[in-house]
Amino acid sequence: MTIDATMTGLARPQPRRVVVAELVDRSRKRLDTLSDARLTATFEDLLYMERKRLERAPPEPELEGHLDDLAKALVRGGRSDRMDAALGVIGLWGDEIHGRFNPRVYRGATRVLPRALSGLLSGRPGRLRDWSLSSQSRLRVKGNLPLLAQLAKESTLVLAPTHVSNLDSPLIGLALYLAGLPPFVYGAGLNLFSNPMVGWWLGRLGAYTVDRTKKARLYKDVLKDYSVRCLTTRHHSLFFPGGTRSRSHEVEPRIKKGLLGTAAVAWQEMLAAKRPDSEVYIVPLTLSFTLTLEAATLIEDHLADAGKQRYIITDDEFAQPRRLASFFRRVMDLDSAMVAHFGDPIDCLGFPVSADPAERAEQAIHRRRYVTDAQGEVEWDAQRDRIYTDRLGGALIDAWPRYAEVLPTHLAAWAAWRCLEAQVGSTDPFRLVRTPADGRHLDRGDYLACLRTELQRVKDGGKAGRWGEQLPNTAEEVLEVALDRFARYHRSRALTTADSRVFVQDPKLCLYYRNRLTFMDRENA
Repeated sequence: MTIDATMTGLARPQPRRVVVAELVDRSRKRLDTLSDARLTATFEDLLYMERKRLERAPPEPELEGHLDDLAKALVRGGRSDRMDAALGVIGLWGDEIHGRFNPRVYRGATRVLPRALSGLLSGRPGRLRDWSLSSQSRLRVKGNLPLLAQLAKESTLVLAPTHVSNLDSPLIGLALYLAGLPPFVYGAGLNLFSNPMVGWWLGRLGAYTVDRTKKARLYKDVLKDYSVRCLTTRHHSLFFPGGTRSRSHEVEPRIKKGLLGTAAVAWQEMLAAKRPDSEVYIVPLTLSFTLTLEAATLIEDHLADAGKQRYIITDDEFAQPRRLASFFRRVMDLDSAMVAHFGDPIDCLGFPVSADPAERAEQAIHRRRYVTDAQGEVEWDAQRDRIYTDRLGGALIDAWPRYAEVLPTHLAAWAAWRCLEAQVGSTDPFRLVRTPADGRHLDRGDYLACLRTELQRVKDGGKAGRWGEQLPNTAEEVLEVALDRFARYHRSRALTTADSRVFVQDPKLCLYYRNRLTFMDRENA
């Protein structure tokens, strides 16, 4: 699974047994450093978590055999017996995780899929005036793309997107193609591979599997090992730092730093190996959608129990072929339906990366001093690296809103929610979504006045570079476009109009689309 150093060609993948053996060896070296007490605790956690998972999973005879061996070794075996049994489990995990990237399939896909997806994202001009795009593509790609293409040749990139929908992965793949960037490997939930056709394509286009039902700490370590291996073999990688789709639709205010921390580890491993191509850069990517396929399910899950959300939703709209087809048919022909904005790159320490090659080379020399001694040898320090990863995570959280695009559905819902808060006299979202229908009628004049104020605020922020926007110039046009969009897909609408009033028909959907702009208030906090 090796791509050549310049990323201009696609070499043949390494045999699976070689990759799995490397993962097992990485685990062995790490486990060898643990005391007997910590090693036993690690293996007991593995045994407990996997047996608990298997109570709800289909039978896995080979895994169950290794677990039985581990249980016996924990009772009356020695350290080597326990290690061998655990490494057997790790080998099975590694074989499951490892992607099946196929350069020939990728080349074919880049000839066929972009045209197919572009066809889905193109189409008839709507009955409304085309105020945003002259291109036929309904996926707009923004950012300093020439710089990213250059960095892809001289270093390894980690793409760190916001996570809105299960459609993100294929659309990011199309965005990378349209941006002229090489393929990226990425983790995809094991549940997405349950469809044989989808799973076949995902694996051969760069996806590796992540089973979120596996809770053992050691499994997470193996995932991190796989990520480090991908990066050190010059595979550009994609992580969703939010970990899962944003249930509330907010631009992620918090992230999970597990896989993100592997960027610093891979960078230091390549520094230690004296490699000239050791730099690893992180590229923020903000995805902005006019409508979201799974909006109704996601906001229900967010509101159902904010403290105990399901981490995996297996029964949402993405899993229903008819709903998926309906979404594509009704939504994907919209102008500027989606925007993928690639942000400016940052390094593993959270610092901006210069676009000037000479300055970038000086930055690389200076950056190495953070992790090396006076002789230039890498000094390994896990606690220090966690601090660096925290800083990197903070830089991403700060960056994502700058590349967010305010779209008509977001702004119309934002203004409607402000009016509803004033009318009900509360800012409690749980109270507002339960407001009776007769309390959700808004005076059209008052609503447009609020929308006009918020539109100006968004336009001013866009000019100042605080965020992006794809909006008409008047509040009346924003409302008209938003109403058209809301009527396209969802069974109930976030907003409708009647006579001189604007009606919040589905307050949960209104809250979902409104939440996309909460970063504007966070900025002023």
